[in-house]
This record gives sequence, structure tokens and C-alpha cells, in this order.
Amino acid sequence: MRTRAVAALIVVLALAAGCSGDPEPASTVAATSASATPTQTPTPDVVVEGADEQLTAAVAEVYEGKTGITAEAHLGTWKKEKVAVVTSGDDVTLAVGPTWKVVGGWWPSLDKEPQLGKGPRFVLVIGSDARSDESLEGTRGDTLQIIGVDGKGGGGVMGLARDIWAPMPGGGKAKLNAAFAFGGGKGQVSSVKEVTGLPIEGYVVTGFKGFKAIVKGNDGVPMDIAKTLVFLKKQTIKKGKRTLDAKTALRYVRERKSLPDGDFGRSYNQGDMLLQAAVAARISGVDILAKEMTLVSKNAESDMSAEDVLTFVASFYKLDPGKVGHEVAKGGFGTSSDGQSIVVLDADSKANFRKFRDGRL
Repeated sequence: MRTRAVAALIVVLALAAGCSGDPEPASTVAATSASATPTQTPTPDVVVEGADEQLTAAVAEVYEGKTGITAEAHLGTWKKEKVAVVTSGDDVTLAVGPTWKVVGGWWPSLDKEPQLGKGPRFVLVIGSDARSDESLEGTRGDTLQIIGVDGKGGGGVMGLARDIWAPMPGGGKAKLNAAFAFGGGKGQVSSVKEVTGLPIEGYVVTGFKGFKAIVKGNDGVPMDIAKTLVFLKKQTIKKGKRTLDAKTALRYVRERKSLPDGDFGRSYNQGDMLLQAAVAARISGVDILAKEMTLVSKNAESDMSAEDVLTFVASFYKLDPGKVGHEVAKGGFGTSSDGQSIVVLDADSKANFRKFRDGRL
């Protein structure tokens, strides 16, 4: 189904964790701004509020000597790298530090084509089952969502059932979610590549603590819940429009036992939450990306650079809502040689992998 628009991967990243077991009390982790204190630096041609001289000069180069340009810089960090989203009317310039290099953007005032990296591009979002008092190392990747864009206005979100029988990093086979325990994020990416055939460029992973901190930092998750569900017989989450707090949001994406299709339904709900949160982020505007990257960076792990994340995330603002789909890779149940209950991918899921190779579902 080519429905709903994915709008901002940063909020998608915030909603990665959907795992089993009881969560710990929500932690309080505040987002912080970039370490450098910005200053307003006018030039005869370009004025960028909130930018230092180097960033202003980088933006001025984009406008090729045009005069009367006024803009605003929104600053943040990704790991130890500075990021900036500079807006001027409908123009958006994306830059990374510390010496401020323009890495992409879109400039309708200049009749320039958007520059956001060549598609198709794929990123794996992993939700570890690490509890609030545990590190991510050695845990399972119980939530697996592939985010894709085709570079032509299309994209998609594909959930992967955690019990898919898959090759493991280092050899042998096991349930797909075990790859994170064996090989960390890179190992999980390797196994997902083997299963799907998709050229995934990187990953972002968080656990219970990080998930709740990010959701709390965004003042909850706006949702239109299609069906009422009951989390482990402890909490009823009613259908309808509501904003879920961190604890309830975590419970929503973890619940499977009360769903008629179990883990498949849970994976679908996780993807649906990502999509709805992304729509809300799009309404908030591209200005929020630098702040969100800072928040996620402090509460998640990733092998992606600031440039890669910034251009990938920003590309979701250029999607056509009618060209974005949502699927779950699933199949029938089987038994492994050592007696485990596993999922054997069906023909429809394999067809969806082939369909998704262009970055669009």
C-alpha cells in the first residue's frame, strides 16, 4: 500500500525500541544544543542569524554572490560533529562542521535541484531489548525496521519479523534478532542484507532507556490508534487520537500477545507509529532536525556520519505522500534443526524485497 508520508527519520529513530519484558521507570535525559555559542554575523550579501563567520561564508557560496539574503541557522550535533539546518524562506541549506561544509539542501529561489544524496538509500533502525539498567552489548535486536528512499520522491518502511531464520555474522543460522547479540549493529546489518538483498548503508540502535528519553524529549508521540490493545494485561491503550507518553509508547510498540497476528502485528504497529510520528515532525517543520539529531545522538548508537544522517533525514521532506509504502516481512512458522520455533519467509515478502530495491514500496 502506497499510503502515508514518512517525513522525518529522526522521529523514526526515536521510536525504534519495541521489545519483550517489563520496562523500567522512564529516565530523564535532556537534549542539549551544540557546544559552540553561535553569533549573528552580517556580510554585505548574506545575513545568517545564529551562524558564525564560517557558516555564513559557506551559505553565501550557495547563493553565488546574490545580495539581500537573510537566513536563520538551527544548530545541533550528531555524536561529536556539528550540524546546521539553515532556512531562508523555502530554501534549506544543510551543513556539517567543524569547518562548515555544505552537504545538501534545496533552493527553490535559485531554481536548483535538491541535493540529498543519490538514491536508493536504506537505513536499518534497531530496537534492542536492553532494559534501562543494561548496556546494548550482547542484547537482541527485537525491533527491525528498514527505512528507504528512492531519491525521486518515493520511499517506504519495512518491518522484519524478529524470528525470521537467517544467516548470522560469523557463520551459522539463528533467529534474525540474534544477529545483534552476535555482532552488534554491523552484524545485524549484515544479516538483514543477507535476508533482504538490500544495500543498507548504516544503522541506528537504541534500547528502553534511550527510547523513553527521546520520546520524553519530544513531549510524547501523537497517534491515531486503529484498535484498542492491552499490554501484558496491565494497561489498556484505547483506539483513537491521543498523545502517548514515553512509558505508554514503549508498551504500545512492545505488545504482541493481545494482537491476533502476534509479532507480525507488533511489527506493523511499530512501523505505523514511525509513520505517524514522522507526519507530526513534518508539520513541525525542517527547523527541528538539528535539535532532534542532538537528542537522538545522546540516546542511541550509530555507525553513520553526521552528513549521511542529515541528508538522509532531510530527504523525507521531499517525498510525495502517494509514493510511500509500509509493509512487514513475514511468513509461515517452522522448526529449526535444534527445535526452535522460527519464521520462514513467504513468497509475498520476498517479492516485496525485490520491489523495495529501488527505495520505494
